[in-house]
Formats: sequence, C-alpha cells, structure tokens
Amino acid sequence: MNRLDSIVILTGAGVSAESGIATFRGPGGLWEGHRVEDVCTPQALARDPVLVHRFYDLRRAALASVAPNAAHLALARLDAAWPGELLIVTQNVDDLHERAGARRLLHMHGELRSALCAACGAQAGWEGDLPPCTPCPSCGAAALRPDIVFFGEMPYQMEVIEAALARADIFVSIGTSGAVYPAAGFVQTARWHGADTLELNLEPSAGSHLFADSRTGPASVLVPEWVEAMLAAVA
Repeated sequence: MNRLDSIVILTGAGVSAESGIATFRGPGGLWEGHRVEDVCTPQALARDPVLVHRFYDLRRAALASVAPNAAHLALARLDAAWPGELLIVTQNVDDLHERAGARRLLHMHGELRSALCAACGAQAGWEGDLPPCTPCPSCGAAALRPDIVFFGEMPYQMEVIEAALARADIFVSIGTSGAVYPAAGFVQTARWHGADTLELNLEPSAGSHLFADSRTGPASVLVPEWVEAMLAAVA
C-alpha cells in the first residue's frame, strides 16, 4: 500500500464561511440574537420548538443564495481523482460539498435539507419550512424536527469515522475550531494509529499543537494548493 493511500478529511465552518454561510461560532457566539444554547440543544427544542424550527428554516432558506467555493471544488476534485480510500467527514450542515461534486462524504452533525422523526427515527429529504408537529411521512407521527445533531446528542456514524481514522495514512482538518468534541479528538485518534496529520485553518485552532503540520490562511487558497500537491504525487 502507498503510504498515502488512505485519506480522512474533516471539514468545519471555515470551509463554508467563504461562501457566505452564517456560522454558529461568530463573535460572541450569536446568530440572529440567540445563543447557540438557545437553538441547538434538545432542551431548547422542548422549551421553544417554534424558535428552534424557525432558526433552521432560515438557515435552510439561505442555502439558495450561496454556492460552493474553491475549497469545496478542490475537495470534490480530490474525491473524484484519488485512487485510494478517501472519506470527507464534515461538521457542516449545509450541502455545499455535495453541490461541488463530492461523493465520499459523511455529515456527522446532520443536514439542513433533511428532517428527522423524533418518534420513529426516519430521515427524509426536506426543502422549505418545517413547522413544529409536521407529520412524519414514514410513521405519521407529528414529530418531525430538523435533522441536526444538537449539543449533547451523538454525532452520526461514529463507528464508520473511527474505522476510517484507524486506516488513514493522513488525516487533514480544514476550517475547524478544534474545540468541539468528538471531532476535536480525531487528530489524536489518527496519530495513535500512525497517520500523518495536517491542519489547514484561517488561524491556529485550539488543537493546532497536535498536528504534525499546521498551515494558516483562507481555505479557498490552502485547500486547492494541498489538493494539487496530493494529485501530483500520484500522477
């Protein structure tokens, strides 16, 4: 096996910020005047479902006004051309990776354009508003909610991610804060299994010291440069 046969890439808000996607962790941790804790926890959903559903309705609607940037497009190119194993794990709930063309992709924190039934667990693609008490198309219960992993809930497909990290020859973290677990611990898992590690971020993250190489700058610049180097190495 080529030493760089298997790649795991983690992407965070810094990848989509250059496309104009509003982030949770802006100055003061506010969005539309609300703390993240007011719109992204199970307790918030139970306390004020109208507010929580409206928060995600607005974010879903905003997707129509944004487009993939150079970082998304570069990762999609790598996905299409890389001959070995590759997995893009994104913390983002937008669909910009898909719209850029990425296919080997996993949304660990859910997706804006998906609804989750709190009664039966079914997931359904969703466009437009999602009012509280919307009936589930699978079981009929008035229990659809945004298909978003709230703080305190388990991210999706952790077993798949952990297995990929164990096989990875290189782990690359792009545009993440390095402060939210379990994603912040992926670099340590990858290192423990012997992978090379690289961080590409606008500024040093909380976990920059854990990476073998940490580069700072816009994702739209750093990611295409790295992808070009990776593809040149296997050309």
